[in-house]
Amino acid sequence: MEYTKLGRSGLTISRIGLGGMSFGSGGRKGQGTWTLDAEAAEPVFRRAVELGITFWDTANVYGFGTSEEITGAAIRTYTSRDQVVLATKLFAPMGAGPGQRGLSRRAVFEQIDASLRRLDTDYIDLYQIHRFDPLTPVEETMEALHDVVKAGKARYIGASSMWAWQFSKMQYTARIHGWSRFISMQDQYNLVAREEEREMFPLLADQGVGSIPWSPLAAGLLTRPWGDHSTTRGESNPVTDSVGTPLWQETDQRTVDAVQRIAESRGASMAQIALAWVLHNPVVSAPIVGATRPGHLAEAVAALDIQLTEDELAALEHHYTPRIPTYYGTPSGY
Repeated sequence: MEYTKLGRSGLTISRIGLGGMSFGSGGRKGQGTWTLDAEAAEPVFRRAVELGITFWDTANVYGFGTSEEITGAAIRTYTSRDQVVLATKLFAPMGAGPGQRGLSRRAVFEQIDASLRRLDTDYIDLYQIHRFDPLTPVEETMEALHDVVKAGKARYIGASSMWAWQFSKMQYTARIHGWSRFISMQDQYNLVAREEEREMFPLLADQGVGSIPWSPLAAGLLTRPWGDHSTTRGESNPVTDSVGTPLWQETDQRTVDAVQRIAESRGASMAQIALAWVLHNPVVSAPIVGATRPGHLAEAVAALDIQLTEDELAALEHHYTPRIPTYYGTPSGY
């Protein structure tokens, strides 16, 4: 395993992150058909510990709270709190009350305490806003997050998918008031979703913020030949985001084909090649891998040893076509 600082902060993380969206139990809201309960997830957590994957990322909404519960129990069972860099998020609805959604001061305070209870920990290493909240003043959100840090409930704060101007506005607001600033951006980034390269990545590089991409393998699209839906997740994946924006384009087939050709020529898996491409970007600190089998993590770690050539990089990037970023918008009223 390799380790790095998250952006220009002092926080050390493993170069591969374990994603908590794969975990959930009891058929709760927000749980996919491919997620693992605590018993089924045991081999994944054990393998993460064996491989030195110390950066674990979840969210309050994953499995409607059960991912946090499973992750907290796994830390106690398979490792120890001081050995894990623990990240979680807030924003999406967790109930009907005003403190159960969004980024108001009330929501920030209620949700940090709820996450700490479910994770069974005194603090969270990286507390992230899951999306931008257009209904709450950024001053209110940033001051509340700063107060959470000052209270010792979180060590650092981060953000997730939003427009670059929104992220810049929040960072600037924090800076002029002397409040805690984001050290990370968890954004969608993979070979068929590269829109972050236009504005967000230059902003992150300028401000020393680390990218910790979600969906680095495009929900498995880049791990198997085009049209292969043989996996459980491949069969159940949506084709649009929550507001109807298409996730994939027919032109993506040429990119997937390029991944397959390079993987075959190297004797590697398609997942390793696709992940090696993400890791190649200097703004990326650690991609978040949503594993459902121990082998997924072994493949991810093996990608750290792959150095793509200039010709391979050109072949992988050649057929990319612009698109509207997905999962930025939210339904009315969250």
